[in-house]
Amino acid sequence: MAEEDYGSFVDWNQMGDLAKSSGPTKVDTKDLKEFKRMARQGYWAKNHKLRAQVYQQLIKAIPCRTVTPDAAVYRDIMGNAATKKTSTNVPLPEFVDGNPIPRYCLKPEAVASVHQIINCLAGQFPDISHCPALPAVTSLLLHFSVDEAQCFEHVSRILACNEPGKRLIDQTFLAYESSCMTFGDLANKYCTAAHKLIVATAQDVMDVYSDWQCWVLGDLPFSHVVRVLDVYLVEGYKVLYRVAVALLKFYRKHKMGAEGGQGNQQQEDSNKIKADIQAFVKGIASTVTPDKLLEKAFSIRLFSRKEITLLQLTNEKSLQQKGITVKQKRSRRNVQLALNPDTFSSEIVSAKEMHDIWSWIPERFALCQPQLLFTTSTHGCSLNRFYSHCEGHEPTLLLIRTTDGDVCGAFLSTDWEERKRGGNKLSFFGTGECFVFRLKPEMERYEWIVISHPELASSIKTQAQKETATSEDQITDSNSLQQPEKPPGELSPFLSARHFNLNSKNTSMFMSGNVDSIIVGGGNGNALYIDSELNHGRTGSCTTFDNPPLCAESFQISLLEVWGFQDTMAS
Repeated sequence: MAEEDYGSFVDWNQMGDLAKSSGPTKVDTKDLKEFKRMARQGYWAKNHKLRAQVYQQLIKAIPCRTVTPDAAVYRDIMGNAATKKTSTNVPLPEFVDGNPIPRYCLKPEAVASVHQIINCLAGQFPDISHCPALPAVTSLLLHFSVDEAQCFEHVSRILACNEPGKRLIDQTFLAYESSCMTFGDLANKYCTAAHKLIVATAQDVMDVYSDWQCWVLGDLPFSHVVRVLDVYLVEGYKVLYRVAVALLKFYRKHKMGAEGGQGNQQQEDSNKIKADIQAFVKGIASTVTPDKLLEKAFSIRLFSRKEITLLQLTNEKSLQQKGITVKQKRSRRNVQLALNPDTFSSEIVSAKEMHDIWSWIPERFALCQPQLLFTTSTHGCSLNRFYSHCEGHEPTLLLIRTTDGDVCGAFLSTDWEERKRGGNKLSFFGTGECFVFRLKPEMERYEWIVISHPELASSIKTQAQKETATSEDQITDSNSLQQPEKPPGELSPFLSARHFNLNSKNTSMFMSGNVDSIIVGGGNGNALYIDSELNHGRTGSCTTFDNPPLCAESFQISLLEVWGFQDTMAS
């Protein structure tokens, strides 16, 4: 067949319609923006040979270390592949974390070739300590390689990429674990309904999310994952996040349809949920086409490279501070709510309700134990004592129970000591990670309005930003995770208002306080206002959170608690 140069490892009988080459035979355009559009629309998806040639072009353009092993190195090490029988008897490197080699319509002997390539890569890249995606990436690229040596060179270039800020594949446990936390943050923001389903049904949410890369690189059928690879090689790592979030959305739709729109709200062992998601993803071709999957993935708004970078770097920093940089032997470090229901004690919420609140907060605090900082039942109704007990802690969780029995509160990203920068004048501070919520009579969270209405953050563009946006369309930069404007020295850089062009300061009035009151949310009202005696409060709609009143608009406080986040992993 015409594609035999690039298809000698392929079992064409398993390829279905992909075995029939059709469509364009070359890519004429030099316009980089057009190239990106073509990748998303599957311009070369029906021509195996063209796809192989495009992959070769894209991978050769990746900036790499000066000494990067190439095809000649592989041939020197392995000898003549035609006279040397490959074997799967030698175990795969420990850094693949036990992940099997996906078949992806390869011939049986080709799986042995993948095995051999990975073991050769392990010898050439001794600094790799954790890379569970490598078997899937190697299998996919072997599809479009003339021989093992070319596949080895292509994977080597991906591993050896040295462009500052560019991210292609995780190679350490720290990078991988922080990516799982980042995915949890993104699912929480952009896939709220599905995230709620996972929280309600899985005993360990982060254990479920630890498989997010495997859903895309491992579980997806070949017809779907190869379309993801088309875009991934053009646009980079963020594509994997987008596709995984889309898969979670489709999984939730599948579960609600299978269970009559109710969904199973009974908690189960996390391994059962993981197996259920894996089975759904493996069988997704029966309900979702590759085009539909990519359409869903790229329809998510405000899902930017900058946001992902801020989250990834901050989660890595959090893990480093906790001493979690290598995978633990025999058992995975449990990244979930460090709440013992037998010892947790609040006069306002139950352990289950606190668990539900914890599911809303950024993943980097998932290893932290709730720590009671202030309660009016012990410390009295004094705003001064409130400040003295809360200052130095970031973030904090505010809980209020009214005399009517309603429960509401706020997650506050920034240390209350920041209020002192404005003297005794009320000035707002905080970041877009802040949110307000109510638990009783109904449970509901209200996030920063910019998350649900991103158009509020895009009404103004400076010339520099226009130039940045243009440069991101270039292939040479498109795989890059751009570094933030400055290192994330603060605890909560994610969604800081300075990263957005806001059409009104009313959309970023998160928290404020002075000697007379504390305020959460602003702009045409306040989500929460509490007086200096911590006795009387008001609630109303506000622009920042676009929330309704959280309880009766004027209320008396029965009890107020503030919780901090204690690092249980700190030495």
